[in-house]
Amino acid sequence: MALTQRMVNILKAIVDEFVATAEPVGSKTLVDKYDLPYSSATIRNDMATLESLGYLEKPHTSAGRIPSNKGYQYYCEHLLQKDMDEEVKYALANIFDRRSANIEDAIKESCKIVSEMTNLATGMLGPDAKNQTLEHIKVFQIDPKTAVCVFITNTGYTENKTFNFQDEVTVEDIETCTDILNDRLKGTYIHDLPDKLESLKPILTKSVQRFEMLYNAFAGAFVKFASETMYFDGTTNMMYQPEYADVEKLKQLSKFFDDSKLFRSLVDKQTGTGDAVAITPKGTELVWKDDIAIVSSEIRISNNPNDNARLMVVGPRRMEYSRVVNLLDFICKEIEDMFN
Repeated sequence: MALTQRMVNILKAIVDEFVATAEPVGSKTLVDKYDLPYSSATIRNDMATLESLGYLEKPHTSAGRIPSNKGYQYYCEHLLQKDMDEEVKYALANIFDRRSANIEDAIKESCKIVSEMTNLATGMLGPDAKNQTLEHIKVFQIDPKTAVCVFITNTGYTENKTFNFQDEVTVEDIETCTDILNDRLKGTYIHDLPDKLESLKPILTKSVQRFEMLYNAFAGAFVKFASETMYFDGTTNMMYQPEYADVEKLKQLSKFFDDSKLFRSLVDKQTGTGDAVAITPKGTELVWKDDIAIVSSEIRISNNPNDNARLMVVGPRRMEYSRVVNLLDFICKEIEDMFN
């Protein structure tokens, strides 16, 4: 059954009110606060129909209604505001004028900005490394105890790691170690790097004086590089959301932040029964899993889709979707313009 315009207006008002108050919405509130040109009886009838169609839910302890996953899905696909305030755009543009050294730093800075502006958790999900191989390693020594290592994959994706050594390491040791790794590891799948490095231990022991420090630095970097790139900012914001006053729900949410494979499956829309997925006209993707909403927008790093990262906002189903979607859309475009 297609929704009538009256039902659409009622659904939009219920979503807006519930987002603002976290309280179930009744017909009297809609009449008094939203100036809807319908009688309370008409609104109640349409709310009952919207509930029967799956767009609304009725909490056991209240006579009011709240949006369901399907209701939020409709709202995000059809009813979002199309732009954000010019003042916000100007403030964000000024921040991005201070260009970051690399794209990972820019995305992390973006996570912090969005988290502060929304009071929600914001995250980065990096490129999926499972189909990429190592192409080249380059190490730049900053001082005798510090170096920056750059990994380049066959797709052109780069990853920077900082090495902080306990003791001084010579340029000769760094160059010898890097040459051996480039010679023996080129073409190795990223997830196989830690094991392949282990097999090179005897060669490195004979050729490199400060073997242990360099080996441990590369081993740690390879393990991190081989794992899913995932970063979050503002996770403590969730403790102040009324939905997560329930300790069990908070525990469930904390598992999400520690499971990159689960996030990857969700943003790839491999969801289970009862979940909802929406794609806005701007291409931002939304997934609802139980009482958790994930809003994500792709950052196109190169022409290869496997290199793309995602900027995400995670929070309760009851979030200010127009603001979140427009923030992500604007920031992702700024990052793409900065690095492309």
